[in-house]
Amino acid sequence: MTHIIKIEAEDGHTLEAAVAGDPDTARGGVVVLQEIFGLNEHIRDLPRRFAEAGYYAVAPAMFDRAEPGVELDYNAAGKERGIALKNAVDADALFDVSAAIRAAAAAGPVSVVGFCWGGSLAWRAATCLNGIAGAVSYYGGELPSKAGLVAHCPVLAHFGERDQTIPMEGVKTFIKAQVDADPAVISHIYDADHGFNCDARGQFDASAAEMAWERTLAFLDRVSR
Repeated sequence: MTHIIKIEAEDGHTLEAAVAGDPDTARGGVVVLQEIFGLNEHIRDLPRRFAEAGYYAVAPAMFDRAEPGVELDYNAAGKERGIALKNAVDADALFDVSAAIRAAAAAGPVSVVGFCWGGSLAWRAATCLNGIAGAVSYYGGELPSKAGLVAHCPVLAHFGERDQTIPMEGVKTFIKAQVDADPAVISHIYDADHGFNCDARGQFDASAAEMAWERTLAFLDRVSR
């Protein structure tokens, strides 16, 4: 069962996080990084799923710096509001990611798994922070523009071929830039749209979501040992 805790960033900011699992028996920690729609029901459910796979999962409320308790609908108004909130907190986002990593570290090695904006933050964390076992990015829009950065940990990236927000030309640029990366950066492209993992969105693709989830769990198993 997922419940809410408070965590503190290095700059003194306190934010909420949805957590699930037992850090004393878990095989490692997972930080779940949200989309631009806040710490909504879909994101709060992901720690439960990771806990069922044996991890202690922490999903920080990344919008708390601007507005606590944000849960947005998957529609045009929610997207517009989410982009505004993302822009308001983005510069300090890694403070909150780091706070979640410290909380998840109670279970051992920590990986970060992000979706949409969170997918970009996962890549940013992999390239800017130390002490991360691995990072998984689901359709992170920043990856093509930051393809030249070097990750400090293994990375798994999931992209949708029909994702108009991340054109395939940019995805191919990212893959080419990271082909010889060490630690390895592995990318997969699915016949799916942006947001294909989220069953609350019209773009949900059950087949792509299942395959990406299986690959994510296999990746976490490798890097958490």
